[in-house]
Amino acid sequence: MTIAYLNGEYLPLLEAKISPMDRGFLFGDGVYEVIPCYAGKMVAAQYHLDRLRHSLAGIQLNITPSDEDLSQVLKLLIERNGSGDLGIYLQITRGVAEKRQHAFPDHTIPTVFAYTFPINAPSTGDMETATCFTTVTRADARWARCHIKSTALLGNVLHMMEAINEGAEEVLLFNEHDLLTEAAACNVFVVKDGQIYTPELDHEKLPGVTRRLCLELIEKHTNWPALVGPVTRETVMSADEVWLSSSTKELAPVTAIDGKPVGDGTPGNYWAEAQRLFHLYRFDTP
Repeated sequence: MTIAYLNGEYLPLLEAKISPMDRGFLFGDGVYEVIPCYAGKMVAAQYHLDRLRHSLAGIQLNITPSDEDLSQVLKLLIERNGSGDLGIYLQITRGVAEKRQHAFPDHTIPTVFAYTFPINAPSTGDMETATCFTTVTRADARWARCHIKSTALLGNVLHMMEAINEGAEEVLLFNEHDLLTEAAACNVFVVKDGQIYTPELDHEKLPGVTRRLCLELIEKHTNWPALVGPVTRETVMSADEVWLSSSTKELAPVTAIDGKPVGDGTPGNYWAEAQRLFHLYRFDTP
């Protein structure tokens, strides 16, 4: 039985209830984080909490719990759910208001909700057992504040369904200048001629924690050139390797884009080494 946390109380997930007047339900007026946990230990918890604070500031929402308080809530939640390989979903909304109105209401109490869900054991970078993804490409039609990890994810959901409806698992998104932004639920890395590319962060991309960890590990443990900057469609479509990165996928190889193989259609050597480094060092963070 999954135990959840809701506004100071630990209780069975199916017993957790919120008001229909909660602004998270009515407006998507909230933010969230997903934190991976392996064998009871969170990965880069402070990086996730830093991003949470950035997202809260982006929607002008102040909360009482400190980072230390939130960390203790999540550690106890992990313990109550068996301390295994878990994803932790943490959501904070502006809370309940008596009247539905677009303007922020005065004096609401934020709703803090968290629960856990099983995730796969971490990959060691073994090419034979890698979970690979196929993708399609689309023009990015999401809102212009993707740097905020908002709960209002309908744009991402619709893009994801475009991939699912074509028999793929993810979608690579390109802006009006035909530059790569990200995927529906992931950041993206591209490898071409020994050069690692990933788009620079701005309002069109979420500052992924796994992306950040990957760049840190590449800089610290390899001599690979890593370019953070514009990534063209041509670079993506002619790439030797493409990886997706997210908290629950870690680094995942893309083997086909729009029905055409990436490289030879199998996970590449750069991915294998990057994922091996991630497996070894992902806890070596604040």
